[in-house]
Amino acid sequence: MVAIKGRKSSNKNPPIMSHEFVIQNHADIVSCVAMVFVVGLMVQVTSPWAYTFIAIHHNVSSLISLDGSVEPQPIKYTTGWKDACAVFFYFLITIVMHAVIQEYIFDVGILAKVSKRLRLSKSKLSKFNESSQLVVFYALSVIWGIDIIVRERFIFNIPALWTDYPAPMSFSLKLFFVGQLAYWLHCYPELYFQKAKKEEIPNRVFQATVGLVYTLGAYVLNFQNFGVILLVLHHAGEGLLHGARLVHFADQKEKASKAAFLLANSTFLVARLATLLISALVIIYGLGQINSGLNIAEGYFNTPAIRYGAFAAVAVFQFYMLYVFLKYQYKRAGENQVPVVSKVKVLKQKPKKKEASKKSGGSEDEVDSDQGTRKSVRSRSSTKAK
Repeated sequence: MVAIKGRKSSNKNPPIMSHEFVIQNHADIVSCVAMVFVVGLMVQVTSPWAYTFIAIHHNVSSLISLDGSVEPQPIKYTTGWKDACAVFFYFLITIVMHAVIQEYIFDVGILAKVSKRLRLSKSKLSKFNESSQLVVFYALSVIWGIDIIVRERFIFNIPALWTDYPAPMSFSLKLFFVGQLAYWLHCYPELYFQKAKKEEIPNRVFQATVGLVYTLGAYVLNFQNFGVILLVLHHAGEGLLHGARLVHFADQKEKASKAAFLLANSTFLVARLATLLISALVIIYGLGQINSGLNIAEGYFNTPAIRYGAFAAVAVFQFYMLYVFLKYQYKRAGENQVPVVSKVKVLKQKPKKKEASKKSGGSEDEVDSDQGTRKSVRSRSSTKAK
């Protein structure tokens, strides 16, 4: 008997440790690495080592009254070298969360159905996925940042942004900056995991580098209190722009697209102006009112060189973003302009009465001459017959 061979499956599993295998299973691989730290907490020998990566460190002791007359204050935190360990662990968690959101929302969920219904090209589909991911990050960051601003009363007590410098951080504020640093760091390996095209890599690397450098600068220089305000403004403007791009892809009639871009553009400009004003108020005016000095051990970086350098860095980035924004708007306005073609109507001139009469008279004479020739021919033929 001849053995019947089974049908070969077209979807073959890639070989282990190949590039395709790592890309397809990177979430499982990274989650296994993160589980090593979690399991390490359960073992007494490795518990201190694992705790260094998972927990938030460098806490400042809070005041506790023995008689209970004063309520215990929440624990505050400062910066330190152990924060790098926490950033690495949450960097792994961010990769796993990104993969979960990508698989169950963008690839299989509602957004996948929307993208299929729109029938986008490959380039537009790549922009659609990128904007979708950034909208999720910006939305979560804005909500989290606003919650911190309201709880810490930064808006209601603006002078405290510089009078309390360097102010210790709350747990939520420190975890916010750790999460921001972890997100921008995870953008680099995501270029490999998502098989980013060569033309997309420079722009995405620049975006991740700028976000990482500015967030790290605000964290290291102890500008966290007003740094979270600047991050909320920046994320709100960028998030609405990417949201407007999604609406533009989904809206075929462009009615909602115009409204979304109008809101996003207005918010973007307001965010740039507010960032410059708040930076000048806190860095130039506020920190200039208190004692200047440099003490790295205490995290005191209030020197004129650092202040003006920080403000210059913020201002240069804001003007650069305005330049890119205005350049894009000018280019888009030029593309939307439709060239006006002047249509020259050819008017048929009506013949004048004299010319019409001449033409009609000439035609009547020709008809009479034809009839005369026909009569003469008939008379000649009749005489010959006789």
